[in-house]
Amino acid sequence: MKHYADNPDFILPRSRANEVINFVKGGLRDLSVTRTSFCWGVKMPASMNDDKHVMYVWLDALMNYITALGYGTDDANMRYWPASTQFVGKDILRFHAIYWPAFLMSLDLPLPKHIGAHGWWTRDGEKMSKSKGNVISPKQVADVYGSENLRYFMLREVPFGQDGDFSQRAFIDRINSELSNDLGNLLNRIIGMSGKYSEYEIDSVDVAKYHEAELHSMNIVLDSLDIFMENMQTHRYLEELWRLFAIGNKAIEQHAPWVKMKEGKKDEALATVALVANILAKASIMLHPVMPKTTNIIADALNFTINNASYSELILEKKLLKVFNIKVVPPLFPRVEEPLMAEAPKAMPDDKPNDQMKEDLKAKEESDNLIEIGQFFETSLKVGVVVEAEEVPKSKKLLRLQVDLGDGRLRQVVAGIKEFYSAQSLVNTQVCVVANLKPAKLMGMLSEGMLLAAKDEEGLCLIRPEKSKKAGTPIG
Repeated sequence: MKHYADNPDFILPRSRANEVINFVKGGLRDLSVTRTSFCWGVKMPASMNDDKHVMYVWLDALMNYITALGYGTDDANMRYWPASTQFVGKDILRFHAIYWPAFLMSLDLPLPKHIGAHGWWTRDGEKMSKSKGNVISPKQVADVYGSENLRYFMLREVPFGQDGDFSQRAFIDRINSELSNDLGNLLNRIIGMSGKYSEYEIDSVDVAKYHEAELHSMNIVLDSLDIFMENMQTHRYLEELWRLFAIGNKAIEQHAPWVKMKEGKKDEALATVALVANILAKASIMLHPVMPKTTNIIADALNFTINNASYSELILEKKLLKVFNIKVVPPLFPRVEEPLMAEAPKAMPDDKPNDQMKEDLKAKEESDNLIEIGQFFETSLKVGVVVEAEEVPKSKKLLRLQVDLGDGRLRQVVAGIKEFYSAQSLVNTQVCVVANLKPAKLMGMLSEGMLLAAKDEEGLCLIRPEKSKKAGTPIG
């Protein structure tokens, strides 16, 4: 418990820590590290004179992390321990955040800096299952769509620790929109303009003179990135990183180098080209951990190498590229027009499993639908106060609410309750809100949460606190 208190980031995401801490607070009981119900496994040492017991898997499996380095032998290479971060599935967090630290403490060995618990992947909204036949092979996806694209999608699509859904349509949308349009097309434009205006030569000499505002915006983004990676928020890291490409694309449209060339302002046109080349160079350095092959191609096109030296010079010291000749490279991300893999199979309507199969499937579905308490605590439920409410024009169902959740700002929630509540009747009333939903757009309006309600054949009613509570009070 002291280690948890002294190291609040030991368990990541932090929302997972409560289930572990509460389990320990509930009182630890002896855990048997052997079994007698089977004979396979690591047997007890002969000196113990007990041939009935074999080691329980979670003892010897966890020890593999250090015995793989030779721990316990004369030639142990323990310089690789402790691990900075150990990634584990959320369903085995307890073993790694309680039992494993206990083993290490008993051996006077240092603990990992972080235990990161990741979620599960579903497919098209359904849990992957061999019985459903909807399991998807990462290698198959990588072979068809490219391993770099898959790496990007998996790290961008889902907040760390939460479950994520794999669908080809979402994957293709990210390839076409973010990779092809935002990144790949930006490089193509720079190659094309540099070839047309300056025989592929890039010179950053006038960038600061004409683009002080863009450089400032670029540096703000670059300075903000590290904290996201330190907290394993790779989706936020990439989301923020992509703002650089938005700055580059906006600069091209706003300053229109082709117009400047016609006006005889060649130095201004080339400064814009050089600005975007520098944005691409700096962004490729920060994207390198996610898409190393792609970023090496970009670096080669921009005539520099991604290494510690270029990181120090271009990122830490905020310098710009020196004069260089750009290289023509093929398009990085060809657009994907149609799914390249078969979709998940659907159950045939005439499938008629026998009674036993029906019972087994029902039992399995009930088991699959159960969640652990830690999964429940991932959802942030809070009491909110409706400060403003109005009808959404041209909508029969939607109301737009401004809700105070006690965090210093009003949260906009678009709710389909117009048939049951008038806008005016909700003002200054309390509601229960799912506060950590990913924002979504409804009829072009951003909705930053969801109201809890119950609905049956008699209509819908909002779930509200029995007594008035302060805005932002957690529910759970």
